[in-house]
Amino acid sequence: MAGQAKKKIVPLVIEAIGAVEPIRTTAVRSQLTGILTKIAIQEGQNVKEGDLLFEIDARPFKNAVLSAEADLQKARVQLETARAQVARYRSLTADQMVSKEQFEKISDTAKALEAEVLSDESRLATARLQVEYCSIRAPLSGRSGNLSVHEGDLLRSNANDATATLLTINQLNPIYVTFGVPQQYLGVLKRYQATGTLQVRAVPPGIDEKPEIGTLTFMDNMVDSSTGTLKLKGTFPNESHRLWPGQFATITVTLDSPEVLTIASTAIQTSQNGQHVFVIKADKTAELRQVVVARIYENDAVISSGLTEGETVIVDGQFRVIPNKPVDIKNAGPGAGGGKSGKGEKGGKGGGSEGEKGKKKEKPAA
Repeated sequence: MAGQAKKKIVPLVIEAIGAVEPIRTTAVRSQLTGILTKIAIQEGQNVKEGDLLFEIDARPFKNAVLSAEADLQKARVQLETARAQVARYRSLTADQMVSKEQFEKISDTAKALEAEVLSDESRLATARLQVEYCSIRAPLSGRSGNLSVHEGDLLRSNANDATATLLTINQLNPIYVTFGVPQQYLGVLKRYQATGTLQVRAVPPGIDEKPEIGTLTFMDNMVDSSTGTLKLKGTFPNESHRLWPGQFATITVTLDSPEVLTIASTAIQTSQNGQHVFVIKADKTAELRQVVVARIYENDAVISSGLTEGETVIVDGQFRVIPNKPVDIKNAGPGAGGGKSGKGEKGGKGGGSEGEKGKKKEKPAA
């Protein structure tokens, strides 16, 4: 089979395997010690920021608010009395009816009561905040995980206790895919990233090979010396939630999309002298020609030198071809690379019919 060398757009890509990670994740814990009275969500439910998750018995904390309000009111009354005494003694001091020491003592008492009022106001604000903490709400939008508590459980506000986690919420959109590339790609990535945003495609495992499209948003500030790889992250909208935290995905970073000369990768042969192809000339003879292959992408071989656009090359059956001898093309092969479809155009004269048998000496076929 034969196909033509054609110019087409072939992306310049870097391929890797990545792991999906949530951009934000949170372990929900109680900030109070109390009885869990209500679970407002179900396991695996999508939640929005601010949604009610749990409720704790608020009665003890409401009582603390009432007590703090009473203490504050008492302190304010005492402060008003002290301020009135300061005003009265100030006039008496001016008339020298009381000593300065007595006036200073009364003034100091008023100042102490002012500080006490501020302290009581702070205690009241803390008590009211604890009542708010009785309603545990989602700190971010995402998907809830496994519930580790039940209604009626005693929750504790021990930050060092790993079992104190009530629920874990992972943000699903947008989402990260983290992957590593060999360190030799560092210069290329920096050069192309300087020209604009790089596109990243992620294909999660499954029968649906449709890629998720994202952008390269993170490049680590150092190369991992133990593996010689550079850590990268792509950010994906993930509106359909096809990417899932902890999942592996095939990653393709598109650096550029140049128009290049390509042929089917099956046309490339390797010998001691390097890589070559068989070119079908106008007189239907095969010419062995050295070529330089820049890269391979899917079924396309990008040729940097050795061929010109429109030339016909043999893409299958090369083992039967003898250089500078006539060949017959049994059927037309794929064009330049042919892509995944395997279909291509017949190449001009090179796409002729099967040679006659019995009338002429049999010729090698390609």
